[in-house]
Amino acid sequence: MQELMIITSYFPPEIGAASNRIYHLANGLTSHYNVRVVTPLPNYPTGKIFSEYKGNFSSKAIEENIEVNRIWIYASKSKNKFIRLFAMLSYSFSLIWFFIWNKIPNKVIVQSPPLLVAFTCMFFLRSKKRKLILNVSDLWPSAGYELGALKKNLSYKILKQLEVFNYKNADLILGQSNEILSHIEKITKKPDLFLYRNYPNIERPVIIENSSENNKLKIVYAGLLGVAQGILKLCQNLNYDTIELHIYGSGAEENEIKAFVKANSNLSIFFYGRIDRKELHKALLKYDVAIIPLLNRIYGSVPSKIFEYAKLGLPMLYFGGGEGETIIKEYDLGWIAEVGNYNHLNSTIRLMDLSSNGIERKREIQDKAFENFNFDKQLASLIEIL
Repeated sequence: MQELMIITSYFPPEIGAASNRIYHLANGLTSHYNVRVVTPLPNYPTGKIFSEYKGNFSSKAIEENIEVNRIWIYASKSKNKFIRLFAMLSYSFSLIWFFIWNKIPNKVIVQSPPLLVAFTCMFFLRSKKRKLILNVSDLWPSAGYELGALKKNLSYKILKQLEVFNYKNADLILGQSNEILSHIEKITKKPDLFLYRNYPNIERPVIIENSSENNKLKIVYAGLLGVAQGILKLCQNLNYDTIELHIYGSGAEENEIKAFVKANSNLSIFFYGRIDRKELHKALLKYDVAIIPLLNRIYGSVPSKIFEYAKLGLPMLYFGGGEGETIIKEYDLGWIAEVGNYNHLNSTIRLMDLSSNGIERKREIQDKAFENFNFDKQLASLIEIL
C-alpha cells in the first residue's frame, strides 16, 4: 500500500474535537494507506507533557495500525503571547528536524490551524512529486480576531500572509464548513476543495428513557472549557429555576468554573471534570438536552459536537450562530438561541417541552444522524480524490 503522512498538533490521548477528528481520519485511511502520524508529545489541554511521556524527546509506536511519531514541543498553556509563540516555534523546529532525518511520503495531510505549524509543513515539503493536502478546521487569523485573541496589527498581517501562502501551496484543501471553502475560494482558485465534516465514527448506542426526581430539565455541556466556549459566562447567566447544568471537560476556564460552582452551591450546577470519551458517551445518554455555546459567532466554525450528539440521539440547544445554526435547523436537531443573548437563551429554555414523546424524539434525531452524517460514505468520497 501507498504511504500517507498526517501532520497534526493534536492527537489522542489528547482530548477535544481536533484530536478526535484526526484520529478518525487516520484510522479510516488505514484500509487504503500505510498511515504515519506526526504529532507533538501529548500535552493538550493541560499545557504539560502527559506523565507517561515525560522525559522523552520523542517516541514512536504502532497504535491501531497507525505509526505514531511523537516529537518534542515546549508545552505551555500560558496566556502570554510570546510564550505561546515560542511553543508553536518549538514544534515547528522539531518538524524541520524530523523532515531532515526521515523519508516523507508523496501524500501528506497537514492540519491547520496552527498557522505557523502548517506554514512550516507547506514551505519545507513543497515538491512537484508530492501532493499536499491542507485540512482547515478554523479560519485563522480571522477567527482569532473574532474571539478577541488577536488585534489587527503587524502580527495579524503576517498571519494573513501565512494563511494565503498555505492555501496557494496546497494541492487539495479539506474544509469542515461551507464558509471555510467559500473564504478560500475568494483567495485562490488553485487547489481542489472538499467539504470534510467532522463526523464521528461511533457505534449506535441504545436510547434510554430518563426520569427526573425534581422535574428539572437536565442540560449537559461536554468539551473544552476554553475562552471561545464561554462556559463560565454561561454559568453566571443561566436561570436555574427549572434546570440543572452538568459540565464535563477541562481547559483554560476550568479553575474559574470550579470556583464559581463552589461559591454558588445553591445553584443546580454539577462539575465532573474530564472523563474518558467512551465513558462520556455513556454519561451523556442520561441527559435531556446538550447545550452547544460559543461566546461569539465565529465565521467558518461548525462545532463537531453537533454530529456527535446527534448520533447519541441527544437533542441540542444551539447558542453559537453561523453554519452550525443552519445545520440544527435543516435537520431539526433541537432549539436555537441568539448567540450572545442570554435573555433569549433563558426564554428559549422556558419554552422547551420534552415531556411528551421524549424517547421517540431522541430516536428520530439518531436516525437522521446515522443517515446524513455518515463517516464511511464521506471517507470513501475523500479517498477517491486523494
